[in-house]
Amino acid sequence: MGQPVPELPVEDVERSQQHYRDTLGFEIAWLYPGKEIGAVSRGKVAIFFRKRTQPFEPAVHWVFAEDIDATYQELQALGANIVQPLAEMPWGLRQFTVEDLDGNRFYFHHD
Repeated sequence: MGQPVPELPVEDVERSQQHYRDTLGFEIAWLYPGKEIGAVSRGKVAIFFRKRTQPFEPAVHWVFAEDIDATYQELQALGANIVQPLAEMPWGLRQFTVEDLDGNRFYFHHD
């Protein structure tokens, strides 16, 4: 079985691709004609974006980081919207939270 690929609802697919490239270090993989669906990738990770057509609840994703300190420093340097700084959590994980332009959240963690 392969890795799942999340599809995030976004206001503007092209703007989201640029945001993920500029602040999270992804590469723009493709953009469908009409700009209603597109993708970014980074290593083995791919994310699809689809233009939302109705109100939605932002998605939440947990991302394991082998070197949480290096990941935090990299995303901080790129200007990612870090809404929760790197911290040791009561449940034993070191984690931080990034939020994208549409409110989708990524919990980067290491146990």
